[in-house]
Amino acid sequence: MRTITTPAGTQVELDGDVIAVVEAIRRALVRQRELDYSFEDVEHELTSLVNEMTADELRMYLKESLGITYLRYENQKLERVVRKARGARED
Repeated sequence: MRTITTPAGTQVELDGDVIAVVEAIRRALVRQRELDYSFEDVEHELTSLVNEMTADELRMYLKESLGITYLRYENQKLERVVRKARGARED
């Protein structure tokens, strides 16, 4: 398994775990700037990591990100249906 490094020096193992990459970026930014970091700081960290990845690694992470996003979308949709059903039941 390959390891890449954020500009802040945090090592990230490329095992397909998108959440681990996001957490590594957050830890790097918090260590560097405490809680005073901007969207541009996050974008810089992401861009740096993306530039270190191969095309295959990028595909792997895109697929994982799309899967997570899809599940989140489905969960939000289900929550709306359940809230609507509960509201109709209370009437």
